[in-house]
Amino acid sequence: MDHEAQYNNRALVPDHPAMMARWRESAEAARSATPPLELAYGPGPREVMDLFAAGPDAPVAVFLHGGYWQALDKDWFSGLAPALAAHGVGLAIPSYDLCPEVRLGQILRQVRAAVEAVRARTGTRPVVFGHSAGGHMAACMLSEGRASAAVAISGVFDLAPLIPTSLNAALRLDAAEAAALSPIHWPVPNGSTPGGTVLDCVVGGDESVEFLRQSRMMADLWGAKGVETRYAALPGLNHFTVLDPLRDADSPLVQRIVDLARTAR
Repeated sequence: MDHEAQYNNRALVPDHPAMMARWRESAEAARSATPPLELAYGPGPREVMDLFAAGPDAPVAVFLHGGYWQALDKDWFSGLAPALAAHGVGLAIPSYDLCPEVRLGQILRQVRAAVEAVRARTGTRPVVFGHSAGGHMAACMLSEGRASAAVAISGVFDLAPLIPTSLNAALRLDAAEAAALSPIHWPVPNGSTPGGTVLDCVVGGDESVEFLRQSRMMADLWGAKGVETRYAALPGLNHFTVLDPLRDADSPLVQRIVDLARTAR
């Protein structure tokens, strides 16, 4: 299998710059309409998150952005906040350090701190949802009991296939590290753990065979071990347009996240 062709999404979707430009435009519009509160969750310059509050007692979901752990930041994704706010759900979007300046394990430590900061502020484990690399990290947070539920959108749950790709120039993964940081090998959440036991694996129907396989594999694997999993391939959406439903307050994906956030504990 040509892993480079399967996992290099920017090459797979040549018009991705226009799609990402829409992310930026919607983000700027959202911040202009409702400026977020910027909160530090650690000492570093990128250890900050934007909080779009929906009210003093409103639930808060956490969105973990993608970029293969080596690109982007919170400012690209503010446009996801209005759809949730329309249902009375706030949104926290953390930035984190990027590879190759740090290793992936350090990014996971930062994401843990961000999620715990939201939990400390609200008194509940938040629903955590993320895209691509963020989908991977959302599953990790669920495994560790830090999330009430996780929605992984176009996630990579087995990192081993990334090793032979150009993406690994920044990640610097070897077989041992890839295995250690792949949630397919992590403990599944269950009734005896303090967090949630719900994992949704959502992927664009027009994504590569490998991205479809990864989401189906993760849902099947954890589902067989007692986790309440859902798998959905959204028709006509690729790795970039799969985020479009998150900007639609009436979409089933937004409603799902809202429902999970309202039942967080």
